[in-house]
Amino acid sequence: GTDPDGNPRSRGLLVRRFTGDSTPFSFPVSPIRLVKEWPEEPPFTDVDFSRADEIFDGSFYAVPRFVYHIDEPAVAALTQFYRKEIKPKSDILDICSSWVSHYPLEFPKIMGRISATGMNALELKANDQVKDWQQRDLNDNTELPYEDNSFDVVTCVVSIDYLVKPIEVLKEVHRVLRPGGKVIISQSNRCFPSKAISMWLKMNDRQHLELINGYFQYAGGFKPREAFDITAEVPGNSYNDPMFIVTAVKK
Repeated sequence: GTDPDGNPRSRGLLVRRFTGDSTPFSFPVSPIRLVKEWPEEPPFTDVDFSRADEIFDGSFYAVPRFVYHIDEPAVAALTQFYRKEIKPKSDILDICSSWVSHYPLEFPKIMGRISATGMNALELKANDQVKDWQQRDLNDNTELPYEDNSFDVVTCVVSIDYLVKPIEVLKEVHRVLRPGGKVIISQSNRCFPSKAISMWLKMNDRQHLELINGYFQYAGGFKPREAFDITAEVPGNSYNDPMFIVTAVKK
């Protein structure tokens, strides 16, 4: 870009931001009971975390994708959920991020630090919702480049299905969270099938939530998790992408 920070938007990158504001959508939040009892030790195998495309992830994500990976109602539902759940002046980290973090438009003004890690540097440069970012392939290096107890909230949007070491990543999330800090994992039913882990592709939406809950259990250090269906209701629509949430609070 031509500005001091190299933001591609200074060169005419125009996108429409989905927020749900001034739309006819409604945004119910329905609790989902997590019932699966996980064994003491993780039951997962290497095959569970295998993928159809095992080629270096950096190659797959080398070309920036300035698109939404879920539809407008799903994005809007997530944005509205963030507005209700994240307190002003919070320090936030968005992992597996891209050109947009799905936060409400006012967040850069009312929050503290907003940081991000993601695969593609050009996408991260275009993200005007974050104050700082680090390019990081969490499948190659699960360590988050931040000090202990640095953030109040960590978010991850429709990406945990791509992580081949999700328990290790959540251990890092726990480390960088402050006591009482919250993780918000959001998930829909879309993905790049070649990059999603094997067992994810064999599960339905409900099972995905139970799996994420299991990840948190094995990561350790979190209070009992909560799950929600926050799928937007759209007048006249027979279908729109579902949106689900799992939250966890650091002990």
